[in-house]
Amino acid sequence: MKTNVFSIDGSQSTKTIELNDEVFNREVSEGTIYYAVNNELANRRVGTASTKTRGEVKFSNAKPYRQKGTGNARAGDRKSPVWVGGGTIFGPKPRDYSYVLPKKMKRLAMKSLLSKGVQDERLVVVEDFSIESGKTRELNQILKNFVSDEKRTVLILGDDDVMTRRAARNIPYLRVLSFNRLSAKELLYGRKLLVLESAAKGLNEFYGDKQGDQK
Repeated sequence: MKTNVFSIDGSQSTKTIELNDEVFNREVSEGTIYYAVNNELANRRVGTASTKTRGEVKFSNAKPYRQKGTGNARAGDRKSPVWVGGGTIFGPKPRDYSYVLPKKMKRLAMKSLLSKGVQDERLVVVEDFSIESGKTRELNQILKNFVSDEKRTVLILGDDDVMTRRAARNIPYLRVLSFNRLSAKELLYGRKLLVLESAAKGLNEFYGDKQGDQK
């Protein structure tokens, strides 16, 4: 499929680019998108939540009162979970929530998200640019030509442009990704996907029809 390439001033130029149908114009797989987003969220979990069991709570081992004759329930020590300040039963302990998603599933999810962006008219191919000064003001002026009301925006770069990334750090609604390191969560929730021309070519090759890909 062919699509127009926009200038950085927001106008539609006469230049067009060929987008791989396997990447940008395929049937969307909602299931793989779901699993890819869940995988990213799980991998981001710190997993440091921790509670103390009755063996870890700092309390005396002395019996709080005698066994019989008080009218109270029997109690061996104050570390019991039924006492205020006692241990916790089956509470969380530090653990690793991350897991590996099958490569074919992850690739299919990314291609589905890019195709969904095209179908929803959220994806725009923009001519290559770089913020050599690294100033946020210059990047913000370009973004205003494509984004209104500071909607959540994703900028996909063709290479690891350090100065452009620096300029984007102070823009709260912008996420910057490389074409070969996409994020399912950002592609799904981004209201606008700005793909640089070099990044579009990179996506054509990186996610193109390879042997073993799911159809």
